[in-house]
Amino acid sequence: MKKNYRKAIFAGSFDPITNGHLDIIIRASKIFDELQVGVLSNPNKKSLFTFDERVNLIKECTKSINNIKIVSFDGLLVSYCKENNIDTVIRGIRSSLDTEYELQMANMNRKLNPDIETIIFPTKPEYSFISSSSVKEVFAFGGEIRDLVPSIVFEKLSKKTKGCE
Repeated sequence: MKKNYRKAIFAGSFDPITNGHLDIIIRASKIFDELQVGVLSNPNKKSLFTFDERVNLIKECTKSINNIKIVSFDGLLVSYCKENNIDTVIRGIRSSLDTEYELQMANMNRKLNPDIETIIFPTKPEYSFISSSSVKEVFAFGGEIRDLVPSIVFEKLSKKTKGCE
């Protein structure tokens, strides 16, 4: 009997990718044959890193994981999933506030495409307070973030704030 090839997607803006994101990616990559990391570009949101910079940071942070594919798309996530034979969406939650939001999104996605399932990964406690927004804010005010982001992200943040890029 031939095993089904299992594909999932973990989508976000990743501005920047944090250790919390990376943990979800590593954990999900162990369950699926292929994990796509979907980098979203939201024109209504001012990003610190350009789209290409975010993609390159994710590639660098995940280069040792063989079944990762970095992708981008426009439009609805469920449409992308249908076009690419992906039936599982990966999401991470840090708190009850995230849970409410993610349940709403999972139910909306299921309404739009009943074949799409959402798997929610609770964050590890040591990452439960990390968000890309908080990382950028703490860093902007001189706070220590080295243990919150991969080292390459810290280096790029440092260069960016010194105007070297």
